[in-house]
Amino acid sequence: FLPQVDSANAGRVLASDAAVFLKKSGLTDLVLGKIWDLADTDGKGILNKQEFFVALRLVACAQNGLDVSLSSLNLPVPPPRFTDTSSPLLLSGTASSDLPWAVKPEDKAKYDAIFDSLNPVNGLLSGDKVKPVLLNSKLPVDILGRVWELSDIDRDGMLDRDEFAVAMFLVYCALEKEPVPMSLPAALVPPSKRKPLSVPGAMPLIPSSTSTKESHQSLPPVGILAAKTPLTQ
Repeated sequence: FLPQVDSANAGRVLASDAAVFLKKSGLTDLVLGKIWDLADTDGKGILNKQEFFVALRLVACAQNGLDVSLSSLNLPVPPPRFTDTSSPLLLSGTASSDLPWAVKPEDKAKYDAIFDSLNPVNGLLSGDKVKPVLLNSKLPVDILGRVWELSDIDRDGMLDRDEFAVAMFLVYCALEKEPVPMSLPAALVPPSKRKPLSVPGAMPLIPSSTSTKESHQSLPPVGILAAKTPLTQ
């Protein structure tokens, strides 16, 4: 990754160059800011090679649902994923359409039964119908807000059968005390939602400016319920 951001081969990375590159991770600006603060130990706005590797490691931690902190650096995580397909390490990303779905068939059958019991309309559940199921988990509101954001993959304010399975999977992970990731891992993206030559894990968490208004309107249950989530930023 270093040659991509250190074009002058000076062994250091400027904040402006690193920002452009790190944005390709699909993480929110808030998370990337925290990563930069931890990596830029002397606050000079420049990362040396070692600090840049720390930043990459923290990106990988965030993409895999771990805390962005120096204590996470020693934990085993797969390499970070970026949307620039020219990167040699992205071969794993481009092949993500071949990854087995993290939701096991037997669990999917359970989630489908819950989905059908909620009276979907045209194969979709509105936020109003999903909200009681999420609240029933007794998880913190900010966690539930993030579960909704990650599972509403097409950002239409509704969950189809596969998106609902993602939501249930994340809820059960959270109940098992596993952290909910900041961006959706490639293995969790339903096969029906995967696009060739892209990295599903690098989805933006914050809706684009054109759809922000629409997203707020279509998300009354979790938007109101999740006062602390990235949606309200």
